[in-house]
Order: sequence, then C-alpha cells, then structure tokens
Amino acid sequence: MQDRTPDPASLEPIERASIDELRALQLERLQWSLRHAYQNVPHYRTAFDGAGVHPDDCKDLDDLARFPFTTKADLRDNYPFGMFAVPQSQVSRVHASSGTTGRPTVVGYTAEDIRTWSSVMARSIRAAGGRPGDKVHVAYGYGLFTGGLGAHYGAEALGCTVIPVSGGMTERQVMLIQDFEPDIIMVTPSYMLAIVDELERQGIDPRSTSLSVGIFGAEPWTNDMRREMEQRLDMHAVDIYGLSEVMGPGVANECVETKDGLHIWEDHFYPEIIDPITGAVLPDGQEGELVFTSLTKQAMPVVRYRTRDLTRLLPGTARTMRRMEKITGRSDDMIILRGVNLFPTQIEELILRTPALAPHFQCVLTRSGPLDELTVQVERRVEVSAADAETAGHELRGLVKRTIGVSVAVRVLEPNGIERSLGKARRVVDQRPAR
Repeated sequence: MQDRTPDPASLEPIERASIDELRALQLERLQWSLRHAYQNVPHYRTAFDGAGVHPDDCKDLDDLARFPFTTKADLRDNYPFGMFAVPQSQVSRVHASSGTTGRPTVVGYTAEDIRTWSSVMARSIRAAGGRPGDKVHVAYGYGLFTGGLGAHYGAEALGCTVIPVSGGMTERQVMLIQDFEPDIIMVTPSYMLAIVDELERQGIDPRSTSLSVGIFGAEPWTNDMRREMEQRLDMHAVDIYGLSEVMGPGVANECVETKDGLHIWEDHFYPEIIDPITGAVLPDGQEGELVFTSLTKQAMPVVRYRTRDLTRLLPGTARTMRRMEKITGRSDDMIILRGVNLFPTQIEELILRTPALAPHFQCVLTRSGPLDELTVQVERRVEVSAADAETAGHELRGLVKRTIGVSVAVRVLEPNGIERSLGKARRVVDQRPAR
C-alpha cells in the first residue's frame, strides 16, 4: 500500500492545538450553542426549564451533564421543522433519515452549516490519506441521506475531483473504477464487498485497481473486516463516523497513519459516554453510549443527543482530539438471546476467522416456542466446495458457542445467497411473531 500519511503542514492549527486551547474553545462554543438552542427552539426552552437548568448555569464543560438529553423521539415529535433554530428563509438545505421505523428525522443547515460540514468532511478525507487532486469515487447514496452529498462537498472542499456515482448498478461501478481510475472510494463497507465480488466475477484482480484509500462508514464494521478489505484490495481501509442528527458524515474519522480509532473533531462536536441504562456520564476509557452536543450548528443545534452507538473515548494520538473506538454495535441493535447480549459485529468477527466463509451474512431471529432462536445465514466463498462449506458451518457454530456463550444455528448458503444492500446492510432479520 502507498504511504498516505498527510503532510503535517497541511493540518489545521486546531488539529495540533494543546488540550487547554481545545477545551477553552469548546467551552466558549458550548455556551453559545446552549444559549442559541434555548432562545430559538421551543423544545429546548421547555426541556431546560423542566430540568431546572439555564444556559447561564454552564460555567464549565462538566456542567453539560446537568442538561437534559435529546432523543430521536424528540426529533420525531417536532417533525418536520420544529427543532430548527433559524427562520425558514435561512435554511439552505434539508436532509432526513429513511423513516423506515416511523416518521423520518429531519435536519436543516444554514449556508454556514454547509461550509462547516464541508470543512470537517475535507478534514476527514485528508486524515484518511486524501490529497488535493485525488479522484474520489462517491458510492454513498445521494438524496435525503447525508452520505453522498456530505462526501461530495467535503471532497470538493479538499480540492479533489469528485465522481458522483451514488449507490447501485454494481457493474457500472466496476466499469467506472476501471475507466476513471479513482484514488479514493467512499462507500458503505457492505457495498464495497459487493463491488469486490463483481470485480472478481469479471476476472479483475481487485488489487490491480487504482484505489489507494477506502473511506467506509454508515454501518459498524470490524478490524477483521479492515484486514479483509486491505488484503483483497491492497489499499488503506479507513473508518468514518457521522449521523444526520448531529451533522452527517465527518463527525469523526480515523487517521491513516495510526488506524487506532476515530478522532472526533471536538472543535465542532462535544462527545460524552453515558451508561445507557442510568444516563450517568462515564469517564473516558469506559464503554457506554455515545452522546453528542453540537458546538457550532446554526440551523439545528442538538444538545446531548443520544446516538445509541456503543463505544468508549480514548486520548488522542495522531491528533489532539480524543478518539472513539470503532462502534461495537447499537444499543437498539443488540440481540438478547437466552440472556446473552450479542451484536452482529461479533458474528462478523467470527465469520472472518472462518476462511471458507464469505463476509456476507444475516442474523435471523425466530420463535417457535417460548424461546428465541438465532440462525446465522452466511455464504460460502466461491472457491469452497459444498462439503467444506458444511464443515465451516459447524466450525462457526462452535466458535459462537465458545466465544459468545450461546447456541445458534448456522445455515451456509451458496455465493450471492444473501441480499446485497446498496447502502446500509440489513444484518438483523426479525421474523419473530408479535407478542
């Protein structure tokens, strides 16, 4: 793989600032953001008053813990524009979630918000190894989803050439990678696997492409998946994190020189880790639920937004800002099977330790009696025989029992037996009857 370490001179001053300088800036911006939310968003005025706190009570960063949380339900209750803090005439763009589990969550941006988002995305792409002049193949979906346009504007802000492919039409994706020779691809990790499979189906060695960096986000993925990607593609596989409620992609990103967790751009987003049950703030180093407060957003500030993502905060390494570990799962994606908690990422790790199995899988939950049952449906690799695949299925079942401590069924499917997602992979299929 090429050395893609950024030139230190290309870093922004805040990326090299001292901790004291960073904390002073955060407090100044946090105080502004709390006042902005309280004065301009009825929901926050009501929530703060109900909790007995006022923006003036924030004298120190630790005082943030006194303020109430914001949840996805709050955003849905104020659908569509009730959480906006500026007049509609100042809103330059609106994005929204898919709304597959109810009303979509709607977010708005002023022109300055778009510039901020583009800036942190450009910072993220540079941290991942991107450079001005690189060609960036964007295979995130465009539209109300924030991935495509977030990547697009950030790459342009860095001075890259953008190839706005969007998701889908996998054969066309391969053709454009071959013909346009991009340096960077930005895509969900599960769809990148589909692109790799298509390259191999066409007889193209994935390691022979022009791609030097893959920036993968929008769904949890493991370090084992990183090794799989880097080995198959001979490129750097780097994690990016974001969510539309806080900004979009570009809230945090791994640095290509370390790949040891995602540095949070703390000059714009203040992180906390809480106990997902009690809501108590946990010290850095302990795992819990990630919470974010925006520090500079104008159109739609968020205060202590509960992401449901599980991780922990660690000291900065390649940058001053703190790191978050790769997301281990979401509190609302956790499967509780006979009293044992497990996440799809744990299953992915074990599949990647089973050479005969491909990293295309789903966890299917059923219930035929009083207890839930879990079947892991996973594909065999193309070059593996049916007999060897059956042996691998037995091996995976044993690994799950020994490692996670629960019994599951394993069904090994033929290649392409799992539905291919054009965006976020559907890892959990709940077929249990409603209680």
